[in-house]
Amino acid sequence: MSHLILLFSLFLAPALADGESQESTQNLCSSDVSHKRQKRDWIWNQMHIKEEIDTPLPHHVGKITSSVRNNNAKYIIEGEYANTIFKVEETSGDVYAFERLDREKKAEYELTALIIDRTNNRSLERPSKFIIKVYDINDNAPVFVQKVFNGSVPEMSPVGTSVTKVTAVDADDPTVSGHATVTYEVTTGGEYFTIDDSG
Repeated sequence: MSHLILLFSLFLAPALADGESQESTQNLCSSDVSHKRQKRDWIWNQMHIKEEIDTPLPHHVGKITSSVRNNNAKYIIEGEYANTIFKVEETSGDVYAFERLDREKKAEYELTALIIDRTNNRSLERPSKFIIKVYDINDNAPVFVQKVFNGSVPEMSPVGTSVTKVTAVDADDPTVSGHATVTYEVTTGGEYFTIDDSG
């Protein structure tokens, strides 16, 4: 009988040890999770603004937002034209343009977003770069690349003989449908000459 009790004890001991190790592992894992630093992220709307807006300034561009929760948090922007053309409302993160923008002069601006503790100026989040894109409006007329184009054609040439090629360009955004499309028309001499869309 004593041999049977001894054998039973030997079988039971590893099982108890295994259960204890599992429990301690679970406690360790839950402890790790509770002490793990929560990841913070910058979150914002895509930044874009139309050029030549004719409503009163300033114009709302977008909003920079961090998931940081701190009553003393203050938003700041740095970089190209920060705090001159572009300013941020320090508590809400709303970004405004204080000038009318012209895409043909500058199509995009690179800025950096920061969030700091206003009591000690310490950074609460890593800085993050973002770009404000200026959307095109069709506000430019095509212009010829030179004032005079000379052409010539031998007499008695067959109909459809090429005489010359003219070229005009449009400063608007060619990626926006129709904004930079150039078409040509002969306004005088149409009884003798025609022009196609290539000039």
